[in-house]
Formats: sequence, C-alpha cells, structure tokens
Amino acid sequence: MQISLAGRRALITGASDGLGLAMAKRFAASGASVALLARRPGPLEEAAEAVRAEAKGTTAVAIPCDVSKAEEVAAGFAAAEAALGGTDILVNNAGTSVRGPFETITDAVWQADLDLKLFAAIRLTRLAFPGMRARRWGRVINVLNTGTKAPPAEGCPTAVSRAAGMALTKVLANEGAPDNILVNALLVGMIESGQWKRRHAADNRGISWDEWAAEQGARIPLGRIGRAEEFASLACFLCSEEGGYVTGTAINVDGGRTPVV
Repeated sequence: MQISLAGRRALITGASDGLGLAMAKRFAASGASVALLARRPGPLEEAAEAVRAEAKGTTAVAIPCDVSKAEEVAAGFAAAEAALGGTDILVNNAGTSVRGPFETITDAVWQADLDLKLFAAIRLTRLAFPGMRARRWGRVINVLNTGTKAPPAEGCPTAVSRAAGMALTKVLANEGAPDNILVNALLVGMIESGQWKRRHAADNRGISWDEWAAEQGARIPLGRIGRAEEFASLACFLCSEEGGYVTGTAINVDGGRTPVV
C-alpha cells in the first residue's frame, strides 16, 4: 500500500530521536512537511537535518520547546504554524518513563509527569483543533505506553498519566468526529529507542546491545523487540486517508506482549 501525506503539515513533539524522529522521517518520506519539537536545540537541529537528507525537498523545521511549560507550548505551536502554514497532523509524543513505589513519589514528581505527558497534549490539541475544524480535516496521535491498559506495580506516575491520556483520546475522538478530526492512541511496548539503549547501558553486565535485546525479546510473543520504523509506519497509516475510518482507539504496538487487547 502506498501511503501518501502529500500536502499535509505535521507537528511532532519529542522529535529529536527515537520514535519521534522515526515518525518525522516517515511522514516526510510520504510527502508531509514536518515541525520537530523537543527541548535540546543541538540534537533537534541534527534530527531535522536527517529528515531533510532522507526526504529531499521536504520542509523540516526544528523548534526548541519544553512542552511541559505552558508558555513554551504556545510559542512552539505559533512557530510551527508560521513555518508550515498550519497544522493538519499533531503527534503528542514527548515523555519519559518515570516510575517507582507509590509512597516514594512526591507531589513535585507527580506534577512534572502530568505536565509533560498529559497537559502538553491537552494544550497542544486545544491549539490545533480550531484550524482542523475550519479545514474539516485533522489527525491527532497520542503516544502512550502499554502500562496504560495493564498498569504494573510501581507503575506510578507514568501509568496513571498515560491512562488519563487514553481517556483524553476517546473524548477528543468523539468531539472531533463531526469535523473529520480523527484521534487515536498508540501504546508503545518494547521498541528500539534511546530509552532502551540507556537501560542496556545501565544494566552494566558487559553484554552487547544485540545480546541484551535478544534477552528482552525472548519474553515477547513475536520473539524480538520492535523497530521504530514499524511504529512510524502505523502512525503514518492512521494519519492518512487510508486510515480514514479509524478513530477513538488505543492500539498496542508491542509484539503481543500486553495481556490486554
């Protein structure tokens, strides 16, 4: 299937590496203009350059932005709108995996997690919806994790903030549907990214990445960890006309590992 995003304009948060960068590359390769948002200017500009190198002639702009801060969200969105001329596709991807025993988590940690994972999506979508409604076309992808559906012990605060993101997805899908604004969530399992590379380094057993990844993959029904490009292809489909009858759903992208459908 040839998926086209020709003429579409996409804003992707957490786009300097990992899943965010993979989606930016995939969207650009399918014809979209992309605005990449993340906190670190250096890696972010390198990411935008990589997108432009792979998709010749595409518009890919780097916009430094800490989406956990309301004022930076407003400024970052305005800069993306100015650079692209509008926002047809919004991918709320920024986030980290903060977790631990419930009683050890302070109010400050809870607030920081909610600001980054929930309020960033709320604020950006609130800014993007009016333009999408006016054009009667829009796509929103909320990137969550599989703990959203199957929260583990010591899964706070991330499983809780992500679960709120799934509820937000359903509310927005119902409100956006009359104006052809489709809103879906993708729930990340174990997919190769900087986060997992850091966990491998922290393991400190002296084994290679390939050996470590094989160990982790053995616990997954498909027998391997996923690739960021596989995740990006599904996101691209949902943002295209080919995905035009899918909204309000939360899809596990985890090789079958999650016990909840």
